[in-house]
Amino acid sequence: MNDIVCVQDLENHAYKVLPKNILDYYKSGALSEQTLKLNRSAFSNFRIRPRMMRNVTDRDLSITVMGEKVAMPIGIAPTAMQKMAHPEGEAATAMAAQEKGVIYILSTIATTSIEEIATVAPNAIKWFQLYVYKDRGITKQLIQRAEKAGFKALVLTVDAPVFGLRLSDVRNKFTLPSHLKFANFEGTVNVEINEDVTGSGINKYVSNAFDTSLTWDDLKWLRSITKLPILLKGILTAEDAIKAADLGVVGIIVSNHGARQVDSVPASIEVLPEIVKAVGDRMEVFIDGGFREGIDVFKALALGAKMVFVGRPVLWGLSYDGQRGVKKVFDMLENEFDNTMTLTGCATVKDIIPDMVVHKSYYSRM
Repeated sequence: MNDIVCVQDLENHAYKVLPKNILDYYKSGALSEQTLKLNRSAFSNFRIRPRMMRNVTDRDLSITVMGEKVAMPIGIAPTAMQKMAHPEGEAATAMAAQEKGVIYILSTIATTSIEEIATVAPNAIKWFQLYVYKDRGITKQLIQRAEKAGFKALVLTVDAPVFGLRLSDVRNKFTLPSHLKFANFEGTVNVEINEDVTGSGINKYVSNAFDTSLTWDDLKWLRSITKLPILLKGILTAEDAIKAADLGVVGIIVSNHGARQVDSVPASIEVLPEIVKAVGDRMEVFIDGGFREGIDVFKALALGAKMVFVGRPVLWGLSYDGQRGVKKVFDMLENEFDNTMTLTGCATVKDIIPDMVVHKSYYSRM
């Protein structure tokens, strides 16, 4: 591990060791991948304005999220089928989250079950990412299982009535490797994703299974069947954020689904300021999309995010060394974030205030 000093090193390693169809599934974006590139490049449009001569001897990176104290404002975003990256898959990720004291979000289409995650990481703060199925009974059962297993929140993904067109998956005729399964399901749903197809197997599965009729009115139904707090993942406009707040949603994750849904939508970091301005005083605003360095996290927090979630870096860590690899990701991000806080005069996360990060146009006006 001495050769690994940043997330990019882990990504470079993953590109060498993962089979092509799996690597392409993890790394690809929609169509020509404009937004995938933008998710990274957009960070360079924001400048940090550090403050000097402040006592930063004793630093505290922890925050409180929905009543739970976490070690740092960086959590684990839901990513599907993690056993393709490492045999321990989601279990390794959850155990690393428990070890680091960060929030872990389990994907509906995981290769490790809700119950297994609860067993291997009983003390981790666990949220469950939810897709709504055409068979609402499936959705209700998933929620009940998550509640019973001690998950603390539901993260409803709202940007995926179907999956985006990921050309690499179509070319590769991507399917879940035959020795794996969607661990939260039994029967036909596992057969569908493993069968031979003419295009992307995951897209075929989603098209057959997910409920494209989902509307804002369905939040009432969802609240009627659970007492868990509900967050919405996939919000990209102030208009939708306001609607979510009006309907009593406790939080949103500003996200473009890793640039895997609609190409040419903005980077998550670009839309964060308008969403925070619209609803930041009414709900907790989180974000994911393109985060690779601790300095990215600092920028998002100054722009109003409560916390950042990372997805692909976790997969690269998994492919490197399972639980140890995921922990390594968070060790590096923690160190980078702490270093940025120290050099900008911030002893606590609360010290990161809006005027510390500005768009680059701020300086061109002077």
